[in-house]
Amino acid sequence: MFVRNRPLLGPTPPAMEHPLRWLFLLLGLAFVLALILRQVGRLTARRYTKPLSETMKAADAMAQGDLSARVSVEGSGEFRHFARSFNRMANALETSDRHRRELLADIAHELRTPLTVIQGNLEGLRDGVYDATPEHLDLVLDETQKLSRLVEDLRLLTLAEAGQLPLDPQVLDVGQLLADVADAFAPAADEAGIRLGADATDSLPPLVGDPQRLGQVLGNLVGNALRHTPPGGEVTLGADLPPGSAAPQEIRLWVRDTGEGIAAEDVPRVFDRFWRGDPARSHDAGAGSGLGLAIAKSLVEAHGGRIWIESRLGEGTLVSCVLPLPASE
Repeated sequence: MFVRNRPLLGPTPPAMEHPLRWLFLLLGLAFVLALILRQVGRLTARRYTKPLSETMKAADAMAQGDLSARVSVEGSGEFRHFARSFNRMANALETSDRHRRELLADIAHELRTPLTVIQGNLEGLRDGVYDATPEHLDLVLDETQKLSRLVEDLRLLTLAEAGQLPLDPQVLDVGQLLADVADAFAPAADEAGIRLGADATDSLPPLVGDPQRLGQVLGNLVGNALRHTPPGGEVTLGADLPPGSAAPQEIRLWVRDTGEGIAAEDVPRVFDRFWRGDPARSHDAGAGSGLGLAIAKSLVEAHGGRIWIESRLGEGTLVSCVLPLPASE
């Protein structure tokens, strides 16, 4: 009896076909998934690397002096926040650089006039054009004093704005502080034909502050008011408390004048360095350095206070500064 030999290779049994199909299907899905992940990776990388690349280019441009460089606000929420922060920083740097350039130009302008006067008079004295009379020597001396005051004002303003101005806080009687300032400026007011007085609310609480610096604040405000008040006008110093407060935390010092006033569009600029309402009077006698109000603002802020101006053209000006009172025990 013969037995037919079974072929060595033949159709795959049905039991074997099912796993192979799944294997090929899984391999195909893995390949497709790899392609998808690769594409997603490219898109994701592009999404993150593009904002980073743009930011790095903007940072390199700023490092080379181009402070106008900005980045586009796009991408994910984190990158949009980062871009806005970068642009704010760039705006601040550009503004600071512009102010620095303007300050240098202003300083050069302020130094030019007294130096020109000094140089011209000294050359005239040397060449015999002028005699060494007290009048000519006094003129040179006045210009050197202007330079000295300008340099000191700039030094003080720089220290105050940098938060490095040393203060000597003491307990102050506000009424006495106002009276001292009024007494110091009484001769100048009398000479200009202006009434100068002090008006302080009774029973004001003591104020803690540097008497020299606060006196300088009030002195700058009074001096500025006297320069802009015509003969027959009035300048008044005052102090009071916020109304309706049983336990006040602040005290207000103010200076009011009946002078020429300030135009509404100029009020926001009055605390700028070297700003003057009438540029034609920049170097008139007694015109000041143009730093008085800027110094007053910096000194008030150094004491933790704030200062502002209310004025109408032709109706006078009121300058107020609010200072914190010491906390009660």
